[in-house]
Amino acid sequence: MLQPLVRRTWAPRGKTPVHRSWARHDRRSVISALTVSPRRRRIGLHFAIYPNNIRTPESGGFIRALRRKIGTKLLLVWDRLNVHRSAAKELQRRGDLPIEWLPPYAPDLNPVEQVWNNSKYGTLANYLPKDLFDLHCATAVAITRQADQQALLRSYFRHAGLFL
Repeated sequence: MLQPLVRRTWAPRGKTPVHRSWARHDRRSVISALTVSPRRRRIGLHFAIYPNNIRTPESGGFIRALRRKIGTKLLLVWDRLNVHRSAAKELQRRGDLPIEWLPPYAPDLNPVEQVWNNSKYGTLANYLPKDLFDLHCATAVAITRQADQQALLRSYFRHAGLFL
């Protein structure tokens, strides 16, 4: 959203920091996936940014694009978001995509949640975008920076109790 996630920050004593932002609720929606190479155990971070809320067609399209990009068999481990469940039905009708479901209401078991935590509460905390394009670019940079850090991505799996 164009309004920042306000976190603690430093300021001179007696001078409260002031964030001036639009009172608009425009937004960008992001979907992402973490992949693990079966041979090298290399972790990949893939994402897409959409102008509207992500629905079944976008969710299914993202997974189809991911399969094309990876070019190998894929085991999809998904949380039980309604959009994911309806997209899963469509994907399973079309092909041989095995899906494993995370337990309901267990975001701590989903390593992708750490991607969002790092982005929202770290890189983008207190960030004031000028407009939607600025928000789009900053979000893409925040996620792309994580993609190059294998140790960070591995820590997301350890946090979820999954050891590679």
